[in-house]
Amino acid sequence: MSVIDRFLKYVKVDTQSDELTNLTPSTPGQMLFAEKLVKELITIGLTDAEVDNNGYVMATLPANTDKVLPTIGFIAHMDTSPDMSGHNVQPRIVEKYDGKDIVLCQEENIILKTEDFPEILGYVGDDIIVTNGKTLLGADDKAGIAEIMSAMEFLIANPEIKHGKIRVAFTPDEEIGQGADHFDVKKFGADFAYTMDGSDQGIIEFENFNAALAKVSFKGRNVHPGYAKHKMVNALRVANQYAIMLPRWETPEHTEGYEGFYHLVGCEGSVENTTLTYIIRDHDRDRFERRKKEFSHLVNKINKEFPGCASLEIRDQYYNMREMIEPVMHIIDLAKEAISNCGMEPKVEPIRGGTDGARLSFMGLPCPNLSAGGMNFHGRFEYISIQAMQNAVNVIVEIAKLVANK
Repeated sequence: MSVIDRFLKYVKVDTQSDELTNLTPSTPGQMLFAEKLVKELITIGLTDAEVDNNGYVMATLPANTDKVLPTIGFIAHMDTSPDMSGHNVQPRIVEKYDGKDIVLCQEENIILKTEDFPEILGYVGDDIIVTNGKTLLGADDKAGIAEIMSAMEFLIANPEIKHGKIRVAFTPDEEIGQGADHFDVKKFGADFAYTMDGSDQGIIEFENFNAALAKVSFKGRNVHPGYAKHKMVNALRVANQYAIMLPRWETPEHTEGYEGFYHLVGCEGSVENTTLTYIIRDHDRDRFERRKKEFSHLVNKINKEFPGCASLEIRDQYYNMREMIEPVMHIIDLAKEAISNCGMEPKVEPIRGGTDGARLSFMGLPCPNLSAGGMNFHGRFEYISIQAMQNAVNVIVEIAKLVANK
């Protein structure tokens, strides 16, 4: 089966994750998908293929050489983002893309415009898979799964290509930050691994945000508004006062590259009780710690004006994997060489987000991120080039070859 046929089949399975269920996997569609993947892994010839009670799929491609080689891992996640529906995905192939705007849904006037998404012009001439404008596509990260599966099938079908032991894993709930929660690094048994979860082809990512989640709660005092002077404390207004005290320009819509930010992602409230939910992000660990202290400083400032009104709950989510990758930079050099050998230019870029690989690196499995080829993740304008997917398959195979030859 080709990588494209696999991908088109996989995106039809609804695996949208849900952080509110407190289950692992968080949704039944992920376990259903995991069971199907195990059957496929067995069919193409991998050994030890299994899914555990938490929905983690693992399998082995045994070595076909007597050389003593490191065990490589390749990892992708099964869930799609809760930001947009992944139900009834209807992919469409735009053959030999001509560089013009793509109409996704005529009746609702949903158009993938080059003016809004100029990166698509880098794929002129390619065959592009798009949505019907009503769901996300699911290239994040079903493209990665399809690519890993196809690369393993290719290596099995071509035994003259020598390789060491390769482990593959497909994980649940990456999109809600829980993809590594129950990952058994010891059982996986790889010396290093790559997540196939990046976007534009040729990209290598081994720097990501340090990340924290902050909830700032405000307790007000409700009094009849006609008689509220010097009595009412409106939690909604105090929360708004807190929000505007944070730097206006240090938000996602005003930052790029290595610049960190504060991002208000939720607000629930009334006059009596209001809660603001933020994510805090920065590549630099010192600046990250200062950002967290700023939240505490502003809570104290609010409480001086409104005693006992504000409280803060803050927890770290993940850290920049760079410090765990720097001692093993040969795995980055290996990826660069593989990408070059496959006719692309390697591009090392920081992730303005996080991946399972970040947490896995701190759990003892160095795990940078490589391109899976998808673009515009998490929304109706998501797309992927068929040629980019095949290039990702080639990179996986090339990494296996290089490890054996070196």
